[in-house]
Amino acid sequence: MRLDFTGKTAVVTGGANGIGLACARRLAEAGAAVWIFDLARENPAEAGAAFGARGCAMDVTDRASIEAGLEQSGPPDVVVANAGTAVVRSLAETTRADWDRTIAINLTGLYETIQAASERMKARRRGAIVITASTNSWDGEPNLSAYNASKAGVLGILHTAANELGPWGIRVNAVNPGLIRTRLTAEAFADREGLKAYFRHIPMGRGGTPEEVAAAVTFLASDAASFITGATLLVDGGQMASKFGTWDEKMGFFEEDHWVLK
Repeated sequence: MRLDFTGKTAVVTGGANGIGLACARRLAEAGAAVWIFDLARENPAEAGAAFGARGCAMDVTDRASIEAGLEQSGPPDVVVANAGTAVVRSLAETTRADWDRTIAINLTGLYETIQAASERMKARRRGAIVITASTNSWDGEPNLSAYNASKAGVLGILHTAANELGPWGIRVNAVNPGLIRTRLTAEAFADREGLKAYFRHIPMGRGGTPEEVAAAVTFLASDAASFITGATLLVDGGQMASKFGTWDEKMGFFEEDHWVLK
């Protein structure tokens, strides 16, 4: 099934790297006119040049910056709300500044992005918004209290936005990635023993790629998902289905960064 975005404008926040950049590329390859929004230091204007995307600096913690970006792109048909951050510290060590910054980007910034974009979509009675949530929206992974709280809150926004915007033909869905290999997770992927233990609980036996998340995002943003809204799509290799673990040395062995069946 080929997903066709010809004639549509798609904007991707946090789009200059990792999952966001993969989403931008996938949408562009499907025919969309893509805008990458990210902090100036991430060079959003250059990030997608190789596949024809345009970009501009945007800070999702600044409503004026969001509005300015959307004025440049024009009314979007598709919004991928992907901007996010994480602070890895214990509950005791997490500072108020850590908390405030994480909530400002991951939760308030998401709310502001959806609010600004949906007002532009309403006039045309159509649109698709896809939010990057996380498996951490549900689980209590240690040392990520602010991040976990923000991603749990994202689901509240998702359900309310889907309910309120549906009458305008605007769909709102979320992808919930597990451990994905990006710049932000480089340290985790460098810890072979840590990966071995972590991936015991992933039926697919490995971490994911940004491209695999982008495939799910593109589906949810497409007309193929025209009757799907308020939904969450796990892109986690089965992690959330594996409470008791899947892999052990009786059935497989760990090779570099993934489990292999004997």
